[in-house]
Formats: sequence, structure tokens, C-alpha cells
Amino acid sequence: MTVALQAALARWPGAQSYRPGDSAALNAEILALMRSGRKRASCEAWAVFDEGHEALPVVGRVDIVLDWDGAPALATRTLEVLRVRFAEVTGEMAAEQGEFTDLAHWRRGYEAYLTRSGRFAPDVAMMLERFEVVEDLAG
Repeated sequence: MTVALQAALARWPGAQSYRPGDSAALNAEILALMRSGRKRASCEAWAVFDEGHEALPVVGRVDIVLDWDGAPALATRTLEVLRVRFAEVTGEMAAEQGEFTDLAHWRRGYEAYLTRSGRFAPDVAMMLERFEVVEDLAG
């Protein structure tokens, strides 16, 4: 763990850290959308949390978002956590994620993402987190 990450985690007791995306390019795109305010929600397969790969977001907790190299990029506060099936994600939920033009685009993108991780099924349980950026840590 880097000194910068240790300092960020110490600043927000209970914070968890995570790195969005499954490539450097997607990570950079997601961070840019979060910084701009266009991305106010995120999704992941619920199994990622059940399997212990990541800590489930907790409403009110501030977490540290990492860049692809593992450096702290943003601090975000969780506003809401929902469990919803892939097929039940709405257009509003997809739009809050910032990177999709519409629900069909979200479904194509997440089907590809979940397929790469071996987790896709039309009824797969998804975690939808709504959040706000509280600090840009990259400066």
C-alpha cells in the first residue's frame, strides 16, 4: 500500500479503496466522468461482494477510488445502495452512470463487462451505488 493511499484511508476512518474498470483506458474514462459530475452511480455484479473481492459500499461511508496504478484519485460518499437484477435496471439508473447513451447501450456494455468476468446472466444480481464526489485526491 502506498503512503498516499495510507494517508487517504487514515483521513476517512472505515474507508475502503477500489479501482473501477477492467482496463487502464476504462479506469481513466470512469475517473474523468466522476470528476465531471456526469457519473453519479456505478454498478457491479453482487457476486463480487459476496465472494469478498470488494467491500460492499455502505451508505454514508467515504471510500477511496484508485487510478489504474493504485494511486488515490477521488474520495466518494455513498448515498444509496440497491440490489437489482440486470434485466430490471432502468434507463434512469443507466443514465446516472454517465458513460452510456441509453439503456440498450448500458445493457450491451455491462453484458460485455460481465461476460469478461464470467458473471453474465440476464437475471444476475447487480449492486447499484449512487454516490457523490467529496474530494479530488489527484491534485
